[in-house]
Amino acid sequence: MIGIPRILVTGFEPFAGSLLNPTALIVERLAAEGITGAMMRAEVLPVVGGVGPGSARARLDAVLAEFQADAAIHFGEAHTRSEFSVERIAINLRDYRIADNAGVCAEDTPVIDGAPAAHFATLPVRAIVDAVRVSGVAAGTSLTAGSYLCNEVMFHSLERSAATGWPAIAGFIHVPQLEEQFATRPNDAKPISAHDLMIATRAAIGAVMFHLRTMPRGTMPDRHRRRLG
Repeated sequence: MIGIPRILVTGFEPFAGSLLNPTALIVERLAAEGITGAMMRAEVLPVVGGVGPGSARARLDAVLAEFQADAAIHFGEAHTRSEFSVERIAINLRDYRIADNAGVCAEDTPVIDGAPAAHFATLPVRAIVDAVRVSGVAAGTSLTAGSYLCNEVMFHSLERSAATGWPAIAGFIHVPQLEEQFATRPNDAKPISAHDLMIATRAAIGAVMFHLRTMPRGTMPDRHRRRLG
């Protein structure tokens, strides 16, 4: 049995004119309350693409340099969805439907030059979906994380994992908008309460922690086996 897992959770700042982002709330609550049985780092990333100072990827790299996570669970808002959507694939493409918070609207450019066309999530996708459903919140799988900042962060994290071993596993979860957001931005999707948001988030993290503790030793990078074994 491995030791205490190191879990990185990220969310995003508000964007697209909204004053709220449910994933920033996730980070705020986890930073204040922690997770039993894990070393936790929770960070809000800027909705800024590319690799320059102030970008989401630059912030993520800085965090991972300080906190060598066993698992990186990235969260993003999808206000047109009614369930926790666990992403399967990140693609090597930046093609924004709207400008980021720096006013940039990337089009038909790679996330990382020379990197593979796509990466599969290494988080336990099905186990997360099952755990969230058991918690009473709707959940499902999604094929890709799109081509905006959510995908960009997911792809960058998985590419870094493949290159360096940190984080050992990574992936992305899209969450619905909050009920407070729905009041000013109604659509056909069902919003989520802050209470249910955190219930589902903790269920997802619990599934990841269980997965880490039951991973065969040979599937972990040597550095992780030395520290966690």
